[in-house]
Formats: sequence, structure tokens, C-alpha cells
Amino acid sequence: MNNIKPNEKLDVREILKDLDKYVPRKRGWVWRDISPQQIGEFTYVQASPGLKNYVPLPSARSIGNIDPQPDAVITTEIASGRFEDDIRRMRMAAYHGADHIMVIRTAGQSHFDGLLEGTPQGIGGIPVTRKQLRAQRRALDIIEEEVGRPINYHSYVSGVAGPEIAVLFTEEGVNGAHQDPQYNVLYRNINAVRSFVDAAESKMVMAYASMAQIDGAHNANATARDAWKVMPELLVQHIINSRLSERIGIKKENICLSTVPPAASPTPDLKLNLPYAVALREFLSDYKMRAQMNTKYMDSSTREATVTHVLNLLVSRLTSADIQSTITPDEGRNVPWHIYNIEALDTAKQAMVGMDDLLSMVSLKEDGYLQEKKREIQERAVLMMEEIIEMGGYFSAVEAGMFVDSGEYPARNGDGISRDINGGVGAGTVVERDIDYMAPVTAHYGYNNIEQYDKSAIDDPSSLINGCTFEKPELVKFIDELDDTDNVYLRMDKTEQYRSGNLLKPEVQWLGDGTITVDLFFPIGVRAAEAAAILTGKKMNLSNVEVIHKEILHPTEGTRIQIKGNVNFDIDIDQLVLPEEIKVHSEDEILKYVKDFPIKVVAGTAGNDEHSVGIREVLDIKHGGVEKYGIKYEYLGTSVPIEKFVDAAIETKSQVIMMSTIISHDDTHYKNMNKLHNYAVEKGVRDKLILIAGGTQVTPEIARINNMDQGFGRGTKGIQIASFILDKHREMNE
Repeated sequence: MNNIKPNEKLDVREILKDLDKYVPRKRGWVWRDISPQQIGEFTYVQASPGLKNYVPLPSARSIGNIDPQPDAVITTEIASGRFEDDIRRMRMAAYHGADHIMVIRTAGQSHFDGLLEGTPQGIGGIPVTRKQLRAQRRALDIIEEEVGRPINYHSYVSGVAGPEIAVLFTEEGVNGAHQDPQYNVLYRNINAVRSFVDAAESKMVMAYASMAQIDGAHNANATARDAWKVMPELLVQHIINSRLSERIGIKKENICLSTVPPAASPTPDLKLNLPYAVALREFLSDYKMRAQMNTKYMDSSTREATVTHVLNLLVSRLTSADIQSTITPDEGRNVPWHIYNIEALDTAKQAMVGMDDLLSMVSLKEDGYLQEKKREIQERAVLMMEEIIEMGGYFSAVEAGMFVDSGEYPARNGDGISRDINGGVGAGTVVERDIDYMAPVTAHYGYNNIEQYDKSAIDDPSSLINGCTFEKPELVKFIDELDDTDNVYLRMDKTEQYRSGNLLKPEVQWLGDGTITVDLFFPIGVRAAEAAAILTGKKMNLSNVEVIHKEILHPTEGTRIQIKGNVNFDIDIDQLVLPEEIKVHSEDEILKYVKDFPIKVVAGTAGNDEHSVGIREVLDIKHGGVEKYGIKYEYLGTSVPIEKFVDAAIETKSQVIMMSTIISHDDTHYKNMNKLHNYAVEKGVRDKLILIAGGTQVTPEIARINNMDQGFGRGTKGIQIASFILDKHREMNE
């Protein structure tokens, strides 16, 4: 497998073979070798050496199939939920120029409270197990030989398991990671003290491993209502993150700012984003810049994503980008598809090469609007930092709601995220070390007490135990998959005929998934067009029919729809059954109502169910959960007894219960709903509570039949739940 040829398929079974004995070939982040390149007739200045094996851009067919590579490390994000299929996509991505493979998608590792074993494919494909990490790093070790360039592998070091994940990543050859304690505090409500203590330990480990560390400050403008107004705060967050990382020991050249344009067209894109980009790079020139699109504006339109992507790439060329992230419409579609990873990589490569050496031909004006706006952003940032210091520091500022406030500092809109320094996930879990505390391991942060045992081991504590897992990979315990009903071997058995046989199926996500896509146009409004498209797919004998994109060309004259399949028959519009419309209020209306009539929720996963990601997605502010609209919630966790929901609602004076019920065998989800209703009746509070059930097997109809006020299934957004709560609360209080 080490000398694989382009005409040979990767054998995933070979990659998994003897995986317990595999040790990654390298450690640490690798930047591109930047130098002018002469390729054919053309000289490229902002460039790096080409690939040994590659797929050129379509336009290259007319110029000798050349494949010039830009100077910036190029990112793609891959996570279908099946790591064995993601390996094939990684190989395709590498052929199109990716040398930074980020495996994060529908759930952040900050959702998890500990390390996992097995292959939990339902969590968005994030490599949170040693087997997933090792298999993908082993595959990348093979792929990078094939393309002739090192490939960086990346994921998250966050959540309350951050230090453990940092250790795992170091052991398994992960080269870069997001690590940002402010992200934990603001968006995951992890206790501030715990978050920063964990960050110190994590960053020390990452420094030892020479990982590139990317922060998450950009989430402020992805979360704030008016993102273009939080530019001063973005500078402040970057400064706090970068100085913390540097003080702990990460090299400046491995500290990367996740710089994201706060706005997107149809705003005056460059007038907003370019001054910010200049301000950031001028203030923090010692560090690397990782440029990425603001996913706040992401929709399912490939055209829109591409235009925004190219405008962002122009900003990168007018300023700088050491790492250039690529943009796909996957977040809008919630389907991570092969083709869009490749299209986004090609967009980045084509645009950056096309704008090569741009600043030798044009220059940024040294007076006028650009410089005045840049200075204004910087001055506001300095003032904000001074106020934070006067308030008593970062924690006090967070408690005061200084961050992610959509008023342009020093203006305040009052919608900032406020966290209690004594509250949040993991509160009270930081304890002072005992006087005789000792941890004889490598890259440990803080007081280690080694000199008490052996002064010669101060700089090498693990020598006291003859080396730890960082020096001795053979000490690492490799645990294979534990679930005998859901694991990679069973999944591969089911698709073996497509791996090694002569059968072929179209796919967009997993091998043999049999998915095809079709563009449709209907001369009618969007709701009827959506219904017609679904019916079209069913008449084509497709199962699991989805509308993956809908685009209004005119309110009544035409709608473009993308589904899966092909069609050669007519649709009788009068016979369409329109899908149930989910009423959604504007953000302003919800926010105003909740401000006037405060609403509190108790939420959790019912019964013996350990699923937590889905409900956290519709609760937490980061992904637009109900918290975003001012609705307070009490998270009860997983495996919550039904009675506890009602008792907790009474105790906390909550008006809403949000119960996640995923397990459906033996009709458990039906029983949970009825039991919740009956217990609320028994306690005499049913008429005072709004009962909501959610889960992959839940529909509005099923929920209402089983005595819930409403049900929400797969793909539900927080604004949909918040809108229903508003309507129901208003109805109950009329």
C-alpha cells in the first residue's frame, strides 16, 4: 500500500490491518515551501512546488494540463460519518491540492464529556476515537507519498475533555487543532475557570507536538445578529487567544487566527471586510492567518457559496492568508458531499493562482476610507481591551455580557452572551493541587513537584517512569470497536460487492449509497414546487427523497428545486399534497416576545437514551438554538427519568419541557411521550406546560397523537422551536 498508483484503489481493509501496531510517520504541522515557480510558459510568485500526482483544473486542458499550486495551505473539511469512506474522499481532495484535512462537521468535540471508543458514526464523522484517528492518519501517510507533499490532519481540542483529546491527538499524529477557551465559555457554556485551566494543559501538549493551533474568535461574527458590528471584539478575542497560547509555549509560527470576513454580499462586501482584514493583520502580524468564509451566510446554493468564496479569496490576496479554508454549501444542505469538497478546493486554487502576485500590480491606498476605517476598528478594539482590564479582567467582562454583543463597541445592544463564572458545564471541578502532587509525564502544565523526587528530571519528568506514551508509542492501549452491531467491518461487509466486485453505484456521501441528484424547475411557487419535487422522486421509485436546494426565481412564476433522481413524466399540480408548513417568526419578534414574557425550558434525553448531540444543537446558542432568542434552559443531561422532567420544570418554574427521545424499538418514543403527558396531568401542571418531543423518529403528527403539544424531527432548527413556543405560550396566556 505504501507505493499506491493512481489507477489503484485504496484498500481500506489493508489500512485497518494491524492498525494496533501502526505509528504515525511524523509529528507537527508542515507549512508549504513558498518560492517562485516556473510552470510551462508562466512564472508564479505566490506559489509552492507542484504535486507528483494531481487532477488539473478543467480550464488547464487548453494550457498543457498544468497544475500550479498557490502559497497558502489549502483546507477541506471532510466528515460524512463513516471514516472508511472519508478516507477515499481525502485521497480525492489531495489530488486537487488539499494539504490540510479538517475532520469536523455536524458536531463539535466540545459536545462530548469524555473520550469515546468504538465507531460512533452518528456524531457527524468527527474522529473522536483512537481507531478513527489512526486509520485516517495512516491513510494520509500513504496519500501524501502519492501526491508528493505532506498533508496536515486536523480536528478539535475543546470541551471538558480537551486535555485528554490533546494527548490523544499527540499520540496519533494529529498535526493541527482548534483550541480556544473562549469558544468553550461563550458557545458551549463550559465554566470559564475550567475552560482556561483545560486550555493551558491542552496548549502545553499541543506545543510539545508542534501542532498548529487555530482559534475560534470568528464564531462571534458567525453568531452575532449584526456580524459586521463585532469587528473590534474579534480583534480583542484574537489578542487574548494568541497571547495566552504564546505565554504557554506555542510558537508564534504555529498560532493561527481564524480570520473570517464579518459580512457577505449583498452587503458592500469589500468596504466592510477589507478594512477589518488590514486591521487584523497589522495588529497581529506576528501570527499566521487562517482565512475562512463566514458560515452565518451559508445556504444550500452552490452558486452563492462560490461567489462569496471568491470575494473572500480576493481579500486574502489583497492582504494575506497562510491557511486558506475552502467553502462548500454542505452546512446549508447538511450533506457532506464528495463533489462539493472538490469544487471548493478547485475554486480556491483557481482564484488564488489567477490572482497571483496581485499586489505587484495594485496597491491598497494609504489614505482615505480604507485606512480611516482600519484605524477606527483598531481604536475601538483598544478601548474595549482597556475597559475589560478596568472591569477586572476577562471573566468579569463575560459576566457583563461584553462579548458577541451586536452593538458596535462602545455601543451596546444588550444581546451579548453572559456567563456566570461560577456556573456552566464543569463548574466547581477545578481544585488546587496538593503540595506533594506529581505527574511524571511529558508536556504537563503547571506545578509538577518533580524536584522533590529527582532534580535532574525537572526538564524530563517522564524519565522517572522510563518514558510515557509520548516517547513510547508501544505504551498506548489500542482498543478496537466495541459495538458488534455498528462497526466499520459490518459496514464494509455490506458494501464489499462495490469495493472489490464489479458492481458500481452512484454516490454522494458513502460507498454504494446509490444517491443521484436531479435539477428540476416548476412554474409555480416554492411550497407547491417542493411538494411536486418530492412526489417526482417517489414516482421515480427513489427512497428517502429529499429536497436539497430550493431557489425562488419568482414568487409565482418559477422555482428551481434540486432532488435525487431523474424524471420523464408530468405532475398534476392539483393532486399535490403540500407539506406541513413550519411557521417561523422573525428573530426580532421572538426576541421581543421573550424579553416581555421570559420563558424557561428544561431539556434532556429521556429514559435509557445516551444521545445528546441533537438536543444540544437546538438548545445552544452556537448553532442557533433556542438560547439565541433569550430563552433560558436547564439541561438535565441524558438518560433522564420521565418524572424528572416534570419535577424539574416545577422546581425551576419553567414553562416548557423539551424531551429528546431517539430510541424507537418497542415504540419507546411513543411511550415516553404519553408517560410525560400523564405525569404532568398527575402533578396537576399539564395545562401550564408546553410539552415538546424531538428525535429522528419523531414527526409533528406522531407527537400530537401521543399527547405532546408538538414534535420536531431531523433537521429542526432552533428558530422553529422558538417560534412554536412563542405561539403556544401566547395561546395559553390569552
